[in-house]
Amino acid sequence: MSVMLAAMPRSVARSREAAPAHVRGTHQPVMLAELLEVLHPQPGEVVVDATLGAGGVSRAFLERVLPGGRVLALDRDPSAVRRAELAFADRGAAFRAVQGRFSQLAAICAREAVEPDVVVLDLGISSLQLDDPSRGFSFQQDGPLDMRLDPSEPTLTAADILASRSERELADLFFELGEERHSRRIAAAIVSRRRSAPISTTTELARICAEAIPRRLWPRRIHPATRVFLALRVAVNDELEELRRGIDASAQILRPDGRIGTLSFQPSEHRTTKRSLNALTTARACPSQDLVCTCAHRATFSTLTRRSLKPGAAELERNPRARSAQLRAVLKLARSGP
Repeated sequence: MSVMLAAMPRSVARSREAAPAHVRGTHQPVMLAELLEVLHPQPGEVVVDATLGAGGVSRAFLERVLPGGRVLALDRDPSAVRRAELAFADRGAAFRAVQGRFSQLAAICAREAVEPDVVVLDLGISSLQLDDPSRGFSFQQDGPLDMRLDPSEPTLTAADILASRSERELADLFFELGEERHSRRIAAAIVSRRRSAPISTTTELARICAEAIPRRLWPRRIHPATRVFLALRVAVNDELEELRRGIDASAQILRPDGRIGTLSFQPSEHRTTKRSLNALTTARACPSQDLVCTCAHRATFSTLTRRSLKPGAAELERNPRARSAQLRAVLKLARSGP
């Protein structure tokens, strides 16, 4: 998210951190070398890039699976699909981009007759989405509080959530999805402000957040509104449930010896991917207090990354967006069982 806001008063606009690369307009795939090393795509394999975005990950994997391989790329945002169709037009049948969400992954692969060797989930949103003020993801520029990844979906926008949720519901949302320490202060300020007029723009919401928190309590590295914007985006798009369903679908459609790689950027994503992948690699599902395993569950995957991998110092220097990234990967067993 942006950490500068020119429309705010000087005391509010001043930030302790320059805008990261994904806000300045230069999209750089995060931990791409590590993704390629851990997932090890080979010529002739089929890759599903479930988070197409600006296309950098798709392009890198396509170069590894040619000749004979292909990449099927998904994105919830129709504009990302349109851009990719133009950018990859010279790749012919080796690349296909389709619009869809994680929960539709199995149905899309069945429709496209794809049984992947690799599934990549590079989470979050792209610089292209952040840089478009009409989408409402960032408060770098003034725009409507939309935040839908697919603007055509008939779902609640961020403005709708701010207008309809109670003060307690808003505070819980900001705390649970954004880990905002001052969620109650901010929720109270939002409810107080909306009594006079709806909160409808990004800069207005950012100003409310900044004014709700005493200056001495501002976070050191980010703008006071950053976590609120994150929580609203996750809620608007039901991102954590979609992520859970996407990992489950990936596990079902992968070929034996297939690999799943996830790249997450914020705490709720880290927790969700860790739990979902651990469930695939765990050999028992019955309660831990049971001394004897009575369930029929068997691990269907093994771990490729014992702990989450994090970016190195060189990448952090080159691309500050990478600072919160965590890479996890698992391998589908040729046959289930111990």
